[in-house]
Amino acid sequence: MRAVVFDEFGGPEVLHLGEVPEPQAGSGQVRVRVEAVALNPFDGKVRSGAMESAFRTRLPGSPGLEAAGVVDQVGPDVAGVAPGDRVTGWTSRGAAELALLKLWAPVPDGLAVTQAAALPVAGEAARRSLRILRPTAGETLLVHGASGVIGSLVTQLAVAAGVRVIGTASPDNQDRVAGLGATPTTYGPGLVDRVRALAPAVDAVLDTSGRGVLPDSIELRGGTDRVLTLADDAAHGLGVEFTERSEPSADDLADLIGAVVRGDVSVPVAHVLPLTEAARAQALVDGGRSGGKVVLVP
Repeated sequence: MRAVVFDEFGGPEVLHLGEVPEPQAGSGQVRVRVEAVALNPFDGKVRSGAMESAFRTRLPGSPGLEAAGVVDQVGPDVAGVAPGDRVTGWTSRGAAELALLKLWAPVPDGLAVTQAAALPVAGEAARRSLRILRPTAGETLLVHGASGVIGSLVTQLAVAAGVRVIGTASPDNQDRVAGLGATPTTYGPGLVDRVRALAPAVDAVLDTSGRGVLPDSIELRGGTDRVLTLADDAAHGLGVEFTERSEPSADDLADLIGAVVRGDVSVPVAHVLPLTEAARAQALVDGGRSGGKVVLVP
């Protein structure tokens, strides 16, 4: 089968299409004929070799943590799904014509497969962040990077729960943040004063941006309690909690899909490109200014 692969570590240019053996569904897995695979910054870190100190990548490698498609093979010890069902979930090799999913949720009619593929990773991060920070109705949550994929999901979920959200974003994305139901403001000097002018107190802070906003966030909170980052390694020296990943939940994914179908939540898909443009797709993600999820389709 065709897959996006890299035979050496490096920039996006090392990606190319190659032929690899078809995977076979093992215990607790389903195999899907891929219709869409979403990319994440983690894919670029693996491709570049930046993750080698944490774990070794067996070459040739292939990007992709999340994919959506039609089930064509069901492994042992799997119930509730059958060939022909459309699902989305987590995979270790998604940018290919076939992929194995270890956790998944059904994709209902009416949900674009490109949106379905973009939900597992960002949705897990958004849910995890809210569980850690525990914002409740009537509280004020400051979200840095509110126009990004994770930030926008957190913002929408929090607003739906009655939380007031102040969202930081670039000047070009102020209207987008407002459209999510948040009060927008910009990054940069004077952030503390701008936020204090909008809210007398900030009850919790989430940083999805990694833009060096933690010192201002600590000042706004009066300490590090309920300050959380997904993106800034400076957290370790500041006493701020840094969260990376937790065990994903198929039930959480199904709930999030339901919220999207109802129109309560939207996931921004900025670029849909063919597998043949995998290098361009990863360059967009590596640059951090894609404007939303980048999705590859076979």
